[in-house]
Amino acid sequence: MTAVTLTKPDDWHLHLRDGDAMKSIVGMSAAQMGRAIIMPNLSPPVKNSVQAKAYREEIMRALPKATSFNPLMVLYLTDRTTKAEIVEASNTQEVYAAKLYPAGATTNSENGVTNLNSIYPALESMEKEGMPLLVHGEATDSNIDIFDREAVFIDTTLSKVIKDFPELKIVLEHITTKDAVDFIVESEKNIAATITPHHLLANRNHMLVGGVKPHYYCLPILKRQYPHQDSLITAATSGNPKFFLGTDSAPHDQHQKESACGCAGIFSAHAAIELYAEAFDRNNSIEKLEGFSSIFGPDFYDLPHNTEKITLEKTTWKVQDSYEFANTTVVPFFAGLNLSWRLLT
Repeated sequence: MTAVTLTKPDDWHLHLRDGDAMKSIVGMSAAQMGRAIIMPNLSPPVKNSVQAKAYREEIMRALPKATSFNPLMVLYLTDRTTKAEIVEASNTQEVYAAKLYPAGATTNSENGVTNLNSIYPALESMEKEGMPLLVHGEATDSNIDIFDREAVFIDTTLSKVIKDFPELKIVLEHITTKDAVDFIVESEKNIAATITPHHLLANRNHMLVGGVKPHYYCLPILKRQYPHQDSLITAATSGNPKFFLGTDSAPHDQHQKESACGCAGIFSAHAAIELYAEAFDRNNSIEKLEGFSSIFGPDFYDLPHNTEKITLEKTTWKVQDSYEFANTTVVPFFAGLNLSWRLLT
């Protein structure tokens, strides 16, 4: 196969930042994706419908003129999120979900949830209104090994939420472990997961062998190849509609990544669909890419499929070493390496 045509994909987990940084990179996602779920962990975070609409307007102003890209907004849950705010959001056409960040779990999560019980009124309202809950699934107790945080969260927190709110739609985002894959497969149809390109194409050896490589550092952290990375590849290429595309593309200033305390996050929006094509082709499953990238996500969110098509050509090309990012640079995933598929524009 030398080319493949797909229904235009969507990104169900994307960080765009704001200001000049956002202006530098938003066009990359717009060139590849029809829609994207936009993460709310700005500083300060997007906590209500008014802020969500203002952020969306900023994104729309920054987009290239000839684009149909549609940013889908998300609220940032805190210990003080009220039922009324959820109801208002559910009646706001720009808002599609709310996000649970356990406090301290990742970038700009210090305003996240410290006490699960504090958001139960909000979750009750979300279940009633049909608003999906998006979850950064990591336990944050300092005594828990960083490589075990996802599995512990599933056992201690996610299982409890599902038991208490059985009709709540939940997306466990950027899963990284066999534990998560097995949990999603065994759960009811209202529980789904996104998988990133970097967790399909890399494991902790890429980050640690031969020296620490900060541009492979993300949260949840890369795990070992077997059984975790292999399980993610199997899930993504299985055709199971519970698993769909979410890049978790998260750009950071190159100097902030390459520092004594580097930021967590991998930037993949520059070549998102090509990276997924690489992973699927390596597994001899390129024919399964359209379902994962373009069909299963809209179906879960009860949205129509995109009507536009894209074409990927099998041709070797080298990823740039860096891209402009406001007044500095961002280093992309696969910087300086070759990819085997390229989006035709």
